[in-house]
This record gives sequence, C-alpha cells and structure tokens, in this order.
Amino acid sequence: MAQNIVYESFDKMEALMKDVFIKVGVPEVDAAVCAEILIESDKRGIDSHGVGRFKPIYIDRINDGIQNPVTNFEVVKDGLTTAVVDGHDGMGQVIGKRSMQMALDKAKKYGMGMVVARNSTHYGIAGYYATMATKAGMIGITGTNARPSIAPTFGVENMLGTNPLTVGIPSDEDFPFVLDCATSVSQRGKIEHYDRIGKKMPEGWVIDQQGQSETDPATALEGLTKGSSALAPLGGLGDDTAGYKGYGYATVVEILSAALQQGNFLKALSGLDGSGKKIPYHLGHFFIAIDISAFVELDLFKKTTGDILRELRASKKMPGRDRIYTAGEKEYLAWLDRKGKGVPLNDSLKKTILKLKEEYKLDGYSFNF
Repeated sequence: MAQNIVYESFDKMEALMKDVFIKVGVPEVDAAVCAEILIESDKRGIDSHGVGRFKPIYIDRINDGIQNPVTNFEVVKDGLTTAVVDGHDGMGQVIGKRSMQMALDKAKKYGMGMVVARNSTHYGIAGYYATMATKAGMIGITGTNARPSIAPTFGVENMLGTNPLTVGIPSDEDFPFVLDCATSVSQRGKIEHYDRIGKKMPEGWVIDQQGQSETDPATALEGLTKGSSALAPLGGLGDDTAGYKGYGYATVVEILSAALQQGNFLKALSGLDGSGKKIPYHLGHFFIAIDISAFVELDLFKKTTGDILRELRASKKMPGRDRIYTAGEKEYLAWLDRKGKGVPLNDSLKKTILKLKEEYKLDGYSFNF
C-alpha cells in the first residue's frame, strides 16, 4: 500500500510533542524529557516507539485518566548502591530518566548502582537509558515489564509482556553497543506500525487460541487486547527453534520488574479491571549502572569492546550477504541517513498530527503535507 511518505524535521516534531504534552498538563521540564526520548526513537530508526506512539500510548492515556501528567517521583528506599522508587503512574520517561541517573550517580561513587521503579508507565525505548550509561563511560542495563502479550512455551494465553532486556556498552567506535529488543519475536509497536501502513505480518509473530499464526495486524491487536491472541516468544513456538529461551528471558525481566519493588505483574498489568474498564498499568522497571573504571581503565575497555565488534563484522559472510552488523550499528546508520531528512511520516501519522494541531490549537506549526 502506497504511503506517500514525507519527512518533517526532528526539531519540529519534538517541539510539537512537547507542546501537546504541556497542553494536557505535563510540566514543561517533564514535557521536554518525554518529547526528547520519543524523538530519539525516530532518530534511531525505531519507528515503533517514536512519533507513531505519541498519541495512543501517552496523550490518550492521560486524557483517559489512567496516566498522571504530573509525576510524583517518590524514593521509597535508598541505600548506598540501591534504591526503590514509586512513580505513582506518572510519565514513564521522567521516571526512567531520573531512575537511571540515580543508578549512575551511585555507580560513580561505589562502582555499581541499581534502582527499581514501581507504579510507572510506558517509558519509551529502553535503549535511551542504556545509552545514558554509555555516555557516562559505564555499562547500562535496563528492563521493564508490560501489558500481557507473550504466551509461555506450549501455551496460547498472553501472560508476559514483551519485556525487553537491554544492555548498553561503550566502545571506541562512533556508536556504542546497544542491544535493545523485546523478548518476543516481535512486539506491539511493530504490529501497530504494520497496521498503520496496511501491511500483513509474517507468520509466526502472533498466534490464536488454536496456536495458528495470525497475519492481519488489526485482528492481532484486537486479540492481544482481548486475550484471544498472543505473541510468540523470542525463538518462536515450541522447542524446535528454542522459544523457551525467549520465554525464560521474558520471565527474568518480569521478576526483576516486579519482585524487587513489589509491583504488579502478569495479568495485573492488563490495564483493565474485571468489568473491562481502563485502569492504570502500574508497570515496573529496573536500571543497573556499572562503572567500568572500577574494573579497568575506560579506554582499554572501549578498545577491547571495539576489537570484538570489528572482528565479528569482519568474519566470513553467508553466501549472498555482504555485511554483518553488531547491535547498535543499524540504529547509528539510520541516524546518519535521517539526520538531514527528519522523521518519516505515513498517511496515518499525517492525519494524527493534523488532528493534534487542530485539537490543541497549535497554529504556529506548518507541515510539508
């Protein structure tokens, strides 16, 4: 399906999102944080978590009364290297950035820091927080649970969230190693993207109650909400392609996102009560920072990391393939490609942006469409 893609500058789209956040009650400083993290996703080519999710995942939830625009960031328990915080259903990006900064500050003093958060909301791309650590010369690890999506191996009921386990490691290259991916074969944001562009999904992403693949994204999204569809774990279905590994990693993230901070988990994260009424999601996150200089000189570490990545990329290629990538490289290449063009907007996103402009009376904005 033709999408008539147009590009708008990153600065303009970031400013637009900030202004809409302010219109719905997010304080200006926090609105800037939320818009920055969302636009960072588009800069990295992660279209599933940027401008496309701005309205449905944040603005609509604030307007529905299930997410607080003003973030009450409460430190419940504070130790030398650890902390537990409660976000009180505020803005996930604000909670995430402050939590990772706490972990970094603790690691700077004591070598390592870990902060866990409860009662949070969707915090955008996990890679943003891992990259906060790489910029500080540290290793960053983060994860979050999410509304039920993944079926356990040999199951068909969506129980676990897409639960990314994300790691950022600095190197001597122009970009850090950043592994930021769901523990499912795919994730809701990508399915939403396929739905917006009118494209069928590959088989094996989503299954119905009989364990059969679904390829229509609209049907899959409806089924994921109702519980009649489920995502396959990373590795796929059953044992043959080791789907139990993705199931296991998703469970690790679920435990670390709930048990340490005594937050909600599994079906309690559905965002619906027993009568089907929308309620806050009460998500949990964890953030780990490791100060490399507590182990070895930073430049030596970065050189070794870079050597490992370069050797991997230089290894023998599969027939028909001329390139091997390492984690974080494709996002860096996306930035090089997009930095002079901006955010790609399809027809669906254009309509959404024009609707937001009209609804929130943002007359100062003009677009290329």
